[in-house]
Amino acid sequence: MQRIQKITPCLWFDYQAEAAAEFYCSIFDHSKVTAITHYGKAGFELHGRPEGSVMTVSFELDGQTFTGLNGGPVFTFNEAVSFQVNCQTQDEVDHFWNSLSEGGDKAAQQCGWLKDKFGVSWQIVPIALMHMMKDPNTAKSQRAMQAMLHMKKIDIAALEQAFAGQS
Repeated sequence: MQRIQKITPCLWFDYQAEAAAEFYCSIFDHSKVTAITHYGKAGFELHGRPEGSVMTVSFELDGQTFTGLNGGPVFTFNEAVSFQVNCQTQDEVDHFWNSLSEGGDKAAQQCGWLKDKFGVSWQIVPIALMHMMKDPNTAKSQRAMQAMLHMKKIDIAALEQAFAGQS
């Protein structure tokens, strides 16, 4: 029997759930669309979706299960919920930042946060930043924080220089 993930984020789209799932799966390794369901005649008076149109898309991003729901324009995404992508290297930061921000809201990008072309918010975070922020030397961690506040995409080398007190 296949284990069901206990908590699965469900993303409410107007009609783009399948396109979003395919987009995200193209960016993250070990990712795939696992199931697609369609609207039928039942409930048309409530959902108003054409019979046969995509209702839900189940997908995995690097092992994390998600559901995309085409629920109509009633709800939209905002920054109150975001997905954090933890990165080991600058190459990873660059890959996820460049890929996820393609076609997104460039004005919404700050401190490693971005909004993709579907309106979903992401945080592209180097693990090195988390270690710097937890350092017991508050002067060092505050220098790293100050440097990060002036960045859109996080630059690990610049953070390390600030952390070390190098200008």
